[in-house]
Amino acid sequence: MNSRRNRRLLHWTRKLGLTLSLFGPFVTAAAQFDSRPYDAADIDWETEIPRVVHPNKDWVDLYEKAWKTAADRVRTGPAGLPASPYLDENCYDDQIWIWDSCFMVLFSKYAPKAYPGKETLLNLYAPIHDASGTSLRIHLRDNPPLFAWAEYENFLFTGDTAHVRRVLLEKEYLQKHFAYFDTIPKGDVAAKISPNPIRRGVVRDAGGQLRGYTWVGGSSGMDNTVRGRDAGGYDSILWVDAIAQQALSARCISDLLNMTGQRKQAREWKKRYKELSRTVNRFYWDDRDGYYYDIAVSDGKPCRIMTPASFWVLLADIPSRKQAAAMVRSLTDPSRLGGEHPWPSLARTDPGFDAVTGEYWRGGVWLPIVYMGTKALERYGYTELADTLARRVLRQQSNAYKEVEPHTIWECYSPSSDTPSTEYGRRVRPEFCGWSALGPISLFIENVLGFRRADALSGTLYWSLDPRNGTHGIRNFKFGDIRTDILYNDKTGKLEITSDKPYRLKVNRRTLRIRPGSQVYEL
Repeated sequence: MNSRRNRRLLHWTRKLGLTLSLFGPFVTAAAQFDSRPYDAADIDWETEIPRVVHPNKDWVDLYEKAWKTAADRVRTGPAGLPASPYLDENCYDDQIWIWDSCFMVLFSKYAPKAYPGKETLLNLYAPIHDASGTSLRIHLRDNPPLFAWAEYENFLFTGDTAHVRRVLLEKEYLQKHFAYFDTIPKGDVAAKISPNPIRRGVVRDAGGQLRGYTWVGGSSGMDNTVRGRDAGGYDSILWVDAIAQQALSARCISDLLNMTGQRKQAREWKKRYKELSRTVNRFYWDDRDGYYYDIAVSDGKPCRIMTPASFWVLLADIPSRKQAAAMVRSLTDPSRLGGEHPWPSLARTDPGFDAVTGEYWRGGVWLPIVYMGTKALERYGYTELADTLARRVLRQQSNAYKEVEPHTIWECYSPSSDTPSTEYGRRVRPEFCGWSALGPISLFIENVLGFRRADALSGTLYWSLDPRNGTHGIRNFKFGDIRTDILYNDKTGKLEITSDKPYRLKVNRRTLRIRPGSQVYEL
C-alpha cells in the first residue's frame, strides 16, 4: 500500500471531525463518500461460517475473532456502486485496493453469502474497464494483477458459474486487466477513478518482446521495500513478482477458459503463459544463489536483495523441480527467510533488515505473502514444510492476540517476536481483517486441519488428515452446493461424517464416497 503515514493521519482527522488542507481532494472525497457498516442482522455471519474443531482453543478463538472482525468490515456505500455491500480492507473508507481485495476473496469464499469478497472485485473491474463512475475510488490501479488467480480459486471452491461467465466470458474483465497491466502508460492519470497515477513501466527489447516491468514500492504493495537499492532505485530494476504475477494470470485465465469449455482461447492463453515463463527463467534466475531476483534494467544483472516476492514464480509454476528445491533452501535457513518467525519480507542477512519490528516491508511478516508462499510450496509438493511454517505464523498471530493490547489481529508482524510490526516507527493497524484473516481462517482450515483443497466442479474434497492433531475437523463446511460436517474422533480412531449431498472425500491415500446422511468410517 502507498503512503500509509498519510492515510493514518487522514483516518484520525476523520475520527476527530477535522480537515487538513494538505490532503486537498482526498479529504473532500472522504467527506462525500457514505460508507457504513452493513447491518449485522442481515449478514448472519455466525450461521454461515464453517465451525472448526481442534484441541488448541486459542487458535479456535482467534479463528472466530477473525470472522467477527471481518464481519465489521462488510460495508455498504451510496447508490451507484457496481457492488454493495462489499468487503473493506480497513484503510480508507472511500478507497479500495486491488491486491487487498483479491486476497480477501481467498478467505471470504468459505462463507460467501455473508462476506462479499468476489463482489468487491466488481467495484474494481467496472471503473477500470467499463469507465463507469464510482464514488469508491481505487487507490492504486497498478497494484499486483491478481484478479485471475483470485477468480480461479474462488470458482474452483464455489462453482459459481454465473459469476465466472460474467467476468470471464461476457465482460472479459480478466483478459482486459492482463492487457491493461501490460500496456497502460506510466504516468496515466484517472482522477475520477484513482487518486494516484500509474507508476508501473513496461520494458521491451529491441524486437518488441517483453523483458519486464518497473514498479515502485507502493504500487507493488511492498511500500518501503529496499528492492532497487543497489541498482539505482525502483525504476532501475525489473520486478520479478510483476512478471510472475502476469504469468500466473495467463495460466489462470487459460485454466478458467478450459473449465468453461473455451478450448481454443485457453490454448492461446497457455501460449502467453509459456512465453512469460521462458522470459522469467531466461533472465531472472540466478545460478550463483539459486534464486529468482529482480534484474537491472541497464544490463540485466541480478539485484541480489532476497525477498519472498520471488515465490510468486513458484506459485506461477515456472521453475523446474531443481530450481524450486534451491529456492526452498531459503525457507529452511533461519538466517534468511526461515526460523521461528518465517516469511520475513526481507532476508535477515540483508543490511536493510530491521531485526526488531521488521519496520513494515523491511522484514515484517505479512499474511498475504505467507499465504502466497504457502500455496507456492504446496504446488511443488513441499506440503510438510508449508504446514510447519503456517503453524509458526498462526502461533505468532495467536500469541500476539493474547499478549498484546489491544487484543486484535494486526496488519503485519515482527520477524523476531510475537508482536506487531511498525510503520515509520509507529505500530501498524489493528483489527486488520483484511488479508490478515488469511492466517486464522485459511491457513487454519487448509494447513492445520488439513482441508487442503475443495473442488466444487467435481464434488471432491482433499483432506490431509493428521491423527497427531487429536480430535479435529470442521462443521458447516460448504463448497459448491454441498454442506458437510467432518470429524476425526481421536478416541475411536474413526471418521464421523454428515452431508446433505454426495461427494468424494480423498483422505490421505483413500477415497471415500460420501452419501447424504450420517456415516462412520474406520480410518
